Amino acid sequence: MDQSPARLRAAVVGTGAIVTGSHLSALRSHAGRIELVAAVDVDRERLDAFRATAADGGMTVEGFGSLDAMLGAVRPDLVLIGTPPSLHRAQTVAALEAGAWVLCEKPLTLTLAEYDEIAAAEAASGAYASVVFQHRYGSGAAHARELIAGGELGAPLVAHCQTTWHRDSAYYAVPWRGRWSSEGGGPTMGHGIHQYDLLLHLLGDWTEIRAMASRLVHDTESEDVSTALVRFANGALATVVNSVLSPDEVSRIRIDCADATVELTHLYGHTNADWVYTPAPHVGAERADAWRTPAADVPSSHAAQLGAVLDAMAAGVRPPGSGADARRTVEFAAALYKAAFSGQPVHAGGITPTDPYYTAMHGGHPDWSPQR
Repeated sequence: MDQSPARLRAAVVGTGAIVTGSHLSALRSHAGRIELVAAVDVDRERLDAFRATAADGGMTVEGFGSLDAMLGAVRPDLVLIGTPPSLHRAQTVAALEAGAWVLCEKPLTLTLAEYDEIAAAEAASGAYASVVFQHRYGSGAAHARELIAGGELGAPLVAHCQTTWHRDSAYYAVPWRGRWSSEGGGPTMGHGIHQYDLLLHLLGDWTEIRAMASRLVHDTESEDVSTALVRFANGALATVVNSVLSPDEVSRIRIDCADATVELTHLYGHTNADWVYTPAPHVGAERADAWRTPAADVPSSHAAQLGAVLDAMAAGVRPPGSGADARRTVEFAAALYKAAFSGQPVHAGGITPTDPYYTAMHGGHPDWSPQR
């Protein structure tokens, strides 16, 4: 008699490129644990195309034109959200209230206030919402975090975090991009957030940010480049650059510790081969050899993160990339904007509900808040 547990039931909200590509592939890779049963999209043609693609992979997916209708009819265990950012808070809260767990594309919310609304919905429902930060979940990232946290590389001292990408005017012709109310910000929120989330994952709590931001090329409400100086609780100092103005695109993190430099260079995802460890002159070869990335190579991906969420669901515990852990990254973004627009340093915990940057990343600054 087959005693294998029943598969969980999943639904996707939004059937655009990120869901059709990354989320659908992730669900297929965990087909023994979870099945896709429903999809939601206001665009019927796009929804039907997605259902046909899923059917080609052996998935029978019911289509819905609204989230509420799907939640009432299907009662999924997990909802994966891949809609424009301005919809994330309301859709996540609705799924939580229906008793479903959530895995939502970044940014989970546009503000700290919205994030705290989701936290309240979690507490009321007993379900959890996790944000997609897939770069944390590759084996190379897990190995680096273990080495740094365990002190194997010595004390972290200096770090660099770089997201230098390129987006043209056609990219910003999409109506919701470049607007505070629909995207939450520029590359600080929509692009560089993956890399500095990984930096925080590796180095832990930040304590202070000083920053600058500018519109140098694009006609947008938000910035197209930002830079920051960051102090961490462990004493390390870091630079963070978020750009969509850079023809030679690269994503990079470098951390100089007392005994080694660890560096990750990639673009949209990494494998073990993208991580390099350089020992300090005083470190022996035998010790340095022990830092090599593990033989098993798990690329950073939606599939890797989905596996971690499914593990948490099976154990009935909070998933990674949720709660206070994910809030720290949203607070980092808000603090970077506040530091850039105010010209003053911002400390962790300093943006409270009475602060204008709690409810809007632009903080109502006259040079940055929407004028229409």
